[in-house]
Amino acid sequence: MARPQLSDYRIATLGSHSALQILKGAKDEGFSTIVICKKGQEKPYRMFNVADEIISIGSFKDFPRIEQALIKKNAIIVPHASFVTYMGFQEVEKFKVNYYGNKRILRWESDRNAERNWLKAAGLSLPRIYRKPSEIDRPVIVKFHGAGGGKGYFLARDEEDFKKKIKPYNLRNYVIQEYIIGVPLYVHYFHSSLTGELEIMGFDKRYESNVDGIGRISARDQMVLNNVDPSYVIVGNTPIVIRESFLPRLIEMGENIVKRSKKIAPPGLFGPFCLETVLTPDEDIKVFEISARIVAGTNPYTHGSPYTWLRYNEPMSTGRRIAREIRTAIEQDRLKEVLA
Repeated sequence: MARPQLSDYRIATLGSHSALQILKGAKDEGFSTIVICKKGQEKPYRMFNVADEIISIGSFKDFPRIEQALIKKNAIIVPHASFVTYMGFQEVEKFKVNYYGNKRILRWESDRNAERNWLKAAGLSLPRIYRKPSEIDRPVIVKFHGAGGGKGYFLARDEEDFKKKIKPYNLRNYVIQEYIIGVPLYVHYFHSSLTGELEIMGFDKRYESNVDGIGRISARDQMVLNNVDPSYVIVGNTPIVIRESFLPRLIEMGENIVKRSKKIAPPGLFGPFCLETVLTPDEDIKVFEISARIVAGTNPYTHGSPYTWLRYNEPMSTGRRIAREIRTAIEQDRLKEVLA
């Protein structure tokens, strides 16, 4: 039987989140590409010429209707946050189309309690979690389960403040988390299932509405806005180059995450992932959550980050790194090792 060839496969993803760099990276590695868009959202993928084929559907929930067509095209789906958000991990687990990554890890990412157990077992430092509103004794941030881009998150001072602000969301699962003062830092990793190596791909911080807008206003003028509550909807990402002395700890944290993932969801976490952290004034690194796939914070690095230039000496986005891993797996006849 003939060995598989690069031309036998196509890289596909949903038209959202980080699709532009995923598709661009796939084309840079020699793949034909497919983007699945909601009707009316095709223009960016035509404008930037990253998709060889555009498939339009009414809603991302209609994805199962085109799954057989993608299977016939020998497509390999590269997931991102929108994939899981719009369809849910239970639906994603049912897909038969080729899928880059370990689907078993999605359950741990989608449930904040399970996710916290994973992070704690990996030995990371986490903020305090409050089991009930009556325990709140300091500022907290209330987060909802799943990858929702920060939508709906809110701060609360005490139990009374919490009960007032939770009313619009009383049917959703949430977690009450200690609010840590420090510098938010998102760490982009890539773990290769082919070589066993961990890579640092870059760092970013998020620009969030309206909390970052409020932060531009002086304390005096903020008093006038006492009826405006901060919100944390992510609208963009800013690149960061981290102080070099932090790198050994951040690398070890990523290695510990991967090591633990092999026990909770064999064969473990591979491909891109991200830790959401805050660096405190005493240089503690608090970890809030993990994203077990590509994150939008990698989007500023379509041509690569300072860290990927150090390692590759050529343009290497996270999207292209995914495509190169798939290409290497095809060339070495090890594709099963990178597909769900």
